[in-house]
Amino acid sequence: MRLDDWLLTPGERGNDATMLDVRDGTGHAWSRGNEVRPLVHGAAYFGALLAAIRGQRAGDLLMFTDWRGDPDELMAGAGTGIGEVLCDAARRGVVVKGLVWRSHLDRLQFSESENRHLGEEIEAAGGECLLDMRVRPGGAHHQKFVVLRHPDRPEHDVAFVGGIDLCHSRRDDADHGGDTRAVPMSAPYGPTPPWHDIQLEVRGPAVGAIEATFRERWEDPSALSRSPLNRLRALVTREDTVADPLPPQPPDPEPRGTRTVQVLRTYPARRHAYPFAPGGERSIARAYDKALARARSLIYLEDQYLWSAPVVSAFARALTVRPGLRMIAVVPAHPDQEGRLTTPMNLLGRIEALRSLHRAGGGRFAVYSPENHAGTPVYVHAKVCVIDDVWAAVGSDNINRRSWTHDSELSCAVIDETHDAREPRDPGGMGDRARAFARDLRLELAAEHLDHDDPDALCDPVAAFDAFARSAAGLDAWYEAGRRGPRPPGRLRAYSTPVLSRASAALSTPLQRLIADPDGRPRALRRHDVY
Repeated sequence: MRLDDWLLTPGERGNDATMLDVRDGTGHAWSRGNEVRPLVHGAAYFGALLAAIRGQRAGDLLMFTDWRGDPDELMAGAGTGIGEVLCDAARRGVVVKGLVWRSHLDRLQFSESENRHLGEEIEAAGGECLLDMRVRPGGAHHQKFVVLRHPDRPEHDVAFVGGIDLCHSRRDDADHGGDTRAVPMSAPYGPTPPWHDIQLEVRGPAVGAIEATFRERWEDPSALSRSPLNRLRALVTREDTVADPLPPQPPDPEPRGTRTVQVLRTYPARRHAYPFAPGGERSIARAYDKALARARSLIYLEDQYLWSAPVVSAFARALTVRPGLRMIAVVPAHPDQEGRLTTPMNLLGRIEALRSLHRAGGGRFAVYSPENHAGTPVYVHAKVCVIDDVWAAVGSDNINRRSWTHDSELSCAVIDETHDAREPRDPGGMGDRARAFARDLRLELAAEHLDHDDPDALCDPVAAFDAFARSAAGLDAWYEAGRRGPRPPGRLRAYSTPVLSRASAALSTPLQRLIADPDGRPRALRRHDVY
């Protein structure tokens, strides 16, 4: 197998302005020789991040981006609030730099005041945290990553990339009791919504590539906001709006593992263009398109949205042309927010997507939603895809038009050089052979959802697909029988495609296209529906 069978080449990224693919002089659009560890759930991520930050000392560098930051969110127990931990680092001489989306008004249920408060705390402690509104109208900076560099101890360099924000509701674990510091959500999720999520811990040369993404945004000389109201308020409150210079970027960490990592991004096309992506960047969408064209046995997907028929067309095309291909999707049972406008708007895109996938795959496509053992639905915020146990991607991006074209996103595709010796050794039949990282990740997630004590039995794609179906059918039957007798193992329920009236669909379509799932591509690409 050649890596460029699965991964994008520099030309295929579609963004010649970025330093990402030329910075290390290899001519490759990926970094080899990394350790990559999946941190499933916020509790695991926050614990690893807390230890890494507390291990930093004066002169080290901490860089982070976020969609929302809550300073009082606990990373572990008392004394581990996000704000407290970052401020402690700044006070002991760590160079702390943050970029947090400014957000829209709180009355629209976004996170303006929380982000401003976190930035103020960090600035007061000697760090620097800028509120970044350099987005398309209605857009967001949705990247969630942290990079920690140690100039005199590069063996400690690490980056964390994925879908977990430094904010309320995220610190949950495999038991899914939820986070005691919770964001209000729709009623079925209860007062402490259970939360399923994932972040990657990356060590090795790819840390430098992830850092380069932060530096491109930090060194963008354009104004943080073009809104006169925001600029006036920043002036009145003496908000920091000018990025101080970063220390020079140190050499990439030495190779230390067997995992190849490709850093993928989304940036929209904007009138006031990003200097590092003047036409935008859609390498996440392009990477999925390339990897899905090679899918032969099993696509395993966990996603918050799974919206929009045009976006899932690459999945549908793969299911159509490969009669042996199966697809499992795990999505939340309910939207995160309820409302006369928001609920139909959110459901419309999923209805379109699921109809397309069912039409393409028939009985080879299955979609499920998880709950905890108490029967409370678990909100799936994870953004992870595993294809043929070879290619795995984890990031901030969802399967929808917004994530693939309109908001800023960051994802890592991972291919392990280590072959997995368990049968089937080459599930795709292409000679690529199953890889340890991708297979282990899929099996770890499956073991949780199915309460399965022998995940090795799920290596075979057909066996895994059938095991998911049996488990969900058993739990559904238990509910239909009035929950008599012991609850069967497993946490998945079959997901039924929602139904909207013609009137609701007609009224929701413009809002869905313009607000929930907008398109950030240049007009020429929209016209031809390419990325």
